[in-house]
Amino acid sequence: MNDIHFMKEALIEAKKALNKDEVPVGCVIVKDGEIIARAHNLKETNQDVTSHAEIIAIKIASEKIGSWRLDGCEIYVNLEPCLMCLGAIVSARFDRLIYGVRDKKYESLDVILNKYLENFNHQLQVTMDVLSDSSKELLQTFFKKLRIKDKEENSYVK
Repeated sequence: MNDIHFMKEALIEAKKALNKDEVPVGCVIVKDGEIIARAHNLKETNQDVTSHAEIIAIKIASEKIGSWRLDGCEIYVNLEPCLMCLGAIVSARFDRLIYGVRDKKYESLDVILNKYLENFNHQLQVTMDVLSDSSKELLQTFFKKLRIKDKEENSYVK
């Protein structure tokens, strides 16, 4: 198996989020070449700010292997993780983070990781831009749909 295969699985999860009117972010966690957890954003559904795909998948993976330490695991997500999720990924000791498209809201992930990890023994390997066009297309579809919905709701005339 390779990064493209597992990112396609993360994109399947992202499409589930899109179908629920959630920001289309999907995540899979892989250990020894097998998916041990998968999740998608449920922030709006759960009305819980921590219901990001990565956080949900990390909880599932930790339960499955019986440890919060997820060393030996790789995490695939179609959108660059936010600061909360990045903190959880580093703290869980993942070997690798693989993501599709950058989230322009944040400073470069490399800069953040270098600042954050300078005092850690653990190092996180990052691979970016895996199936980035597919991720970008999903996100653009979602936000276009959201803008249309907002425009329709705000165009009500009394």
